[in-house]
This record gives sequence, C-alpha cells and structure tokens, in this order.
Amino acid sequence: MSQLEALIFDVDGTLADTERDGHLVAFNMAFKEAGLDWHWSAELYGDLLAVTGGKERIRYYLDDFYPSERGEKFSSPATQDEAFIEFVAGLHAAKTHFYKQLMAEGAVPLRSGVVRLFKEAREANMRLAIATTTTPGNVTALLTHTLGEDSIDWFEVIAAGDIVAAKKPAADIYHYAIEQMNLKPEQCLAFEDSHNGILSSKGADLKTVITINDYTKDHEFTGADLILSDFGEPDQPMSVLSGDCDDSYFSLSTARKIHQA
Repeated sequence: MSQLEALIFDVDGTLADTERDGHLVAFNMAFKEAGLDWHWSAELYGDLLAVTGGKERIRYYLDDFYPSERGEKFSSPATQDEAFIEFVAGLHAAKTHFYKQLMAEGAVPLRSGVVRLFKEAREANMRLAIATTTTPGNVTALLTHTLGEDSIDWFEVIAAGDIVAAKKPAADIYHYAIEQMNLKPEQCLAFEDSHNGILSSKGADLKTVITINDYTKDHEFTGADLILSDFGEPDQPMSVLSGDCDDSYFSLSTARKIHQA
C-alpha cells in the first residue's frame, strides 16, 4: 500500500467557519454598498450553499429564490448577457473586498485543532495542499491573518477559484492539485466538510475525512472514511460521528491510520 505523502484541505467550513462568519456577512455588505435591498439570512444562505462559487451563488439566488421572495424576476441594471455577467462579477469583487476586510479584523478564527495539525504536519515534512472553490485572494486573506504572512508557503499547491472550469462537486480541483504535486490519489488524504466537497474528493478517488459544521451537519457523506465534529485538541476531544477511530483528537498519526485502513 502507498504511504501517505500529502494532506489536501478544503477551506470554507473545513479550516474555519468562513461561510457563516465571513462570506455571508461580506455578501450582505456588498449588496448594501451596491444599493440593493437584498439581505441573505443565515437560513437562506444555508440553502444557497447547495451551489459552490460566489458568482454562481448570486446567480442561483436570482434564478431560484428572488422570484419567490419578490413575486417577480430580478430586473437587472444590465440589459445584455455580457453586462449581466459584469454586474455579478462586480458584486462578487465587492464581496471579496469586504471578506478580506473581515479577515484582517480577525472576525473568523480557525477551527479547533487546525493550527496544531498544520504544525505537526510541517514538523514531519508532510506535504500540504489546498483544493477549494473560493478565490485565491480569500484563501490568502484567511491564512495570513490566522497563521501569519509566511503561511502561504506552507502549501505546495493552492488550487482555488476559477483555476479549473468545473467547480465542486466536480473532481477537477482535486485532479489539478494532485497532478501539480505529481502524486497519485492513493498517496493523499483529503479533508472536507460538505456533500459537494466529498463528491469532489471521492470523484478523484481520495480517502476523505469530514469535519462537519452547522451548515453541513445534516449532509449526506456516503464514502467518507471518517466523520468528525472537528479536529479536536488534547483538552477538547473531538466527537467521532462515523468511522473507526479511538483517538480523542485528530493528529498526523490519525491521518496515517485512516489512510492505511
């Protein structure tokens, strides 16, 4: 059996509760700045998370939720398809600006056990990568403001945003990361938090560890090798929701055992 060579992490919801405390807040700030009377509630945003990608999420809202809320279709200031694309892109760019601002203010800390696991992996010279649908700028903002300016260099590959044409649940982003690292799927372990995420990682034939959050606790995780409440700490044990694991917190040793199982 192949040895574990790399850990590949999703970002939003896996490393931090960025969806609830970062992206949702930033979306609403962008809408307000644009003079729109939209306000996404936490409940609505949970529904919108069925679609990955910020620009795609705005379109999903306008196509599937706006008409039922308002009794009419959204009347865009754009009159042509190209102008509408620019309108959505502008909203998303503003949202990214506000997201980075929130990160700089320390609004979103990393989840339990993340810092410890990264430190342990680096000390063991384990290769690290990121595979996410969020934009590269969002990844940089989260990492630098929680782990320090040099943390970007901890990751051999940061596969993010539009670097591939098809976003999760497609497996493209994981295929890209693995190819860039010149590894095979059986040499890697993926970390995800959502149904779309595990469809993506398992689509790339990766063993996958899930850490749930409030938005994804009821998701379907068929194929997951381990489902956890979080990574835990020695004084704050994780809960094992599915899978074979006797450890009280997730360590590099745990990762190797799950990979070899």
